[in-house]
Amino acid sequence: MAKFSIVLVHPDIPGNTGSIGRTCVALNIRLILIKPLGFSLDEKSLRRAGLDYWKYVNLKVFENFDQYIQEENPQDLFFFSKTVDQNYFQANYTKGCHLIFGSETKGLPKPIMEKYQSQTYSLPMYSEHIRSLNLSNAATAVAYEALRQLNFSS
Repeated sequence: MAKFSIVLVHPDIPGNTGSIGRTCVALNIRLILIKPLGFSLDEKSLRRAGLDYWKYVNLKVFENFDQYIQEENPQDLFFFSKTVDQNYFQANYTKGCHLIFGSETKGLPKPIMEKYQSQTYSLPMYSEHIRSLNLSNAATAVAYEALRQLNFSS
């Protein structure tokens, strides 16, 4: 069983997904992408984006969220959104859990937010001058908190 997985629902920006992929390689965790994607995963596009480490990403791509739930059957789901009050430090991450983030422009789809509201967390922001955190920064921060809670096990 993987330590945990990062799941991106409808990611828009290839650079963010690439940076999250780098984090996944560094931590030896899986990256799951849920279509539609705002970019191509073909080799030429990845090379052009400078993602020479992409071949090392433990990657799985699903056509939609329902297929992901059906095939992965994840037990512990943690969702992240700027629109909730529950702080991500309050979550109790478990081995094999899935850390789920929405797209950079739209966040998580409304039906997902409604269904999993009690399992949704945010990262604190204390300035009114910032709309949101960069997706790759948020995913990396959460991944390291999950790793810390799992006692940095490899």
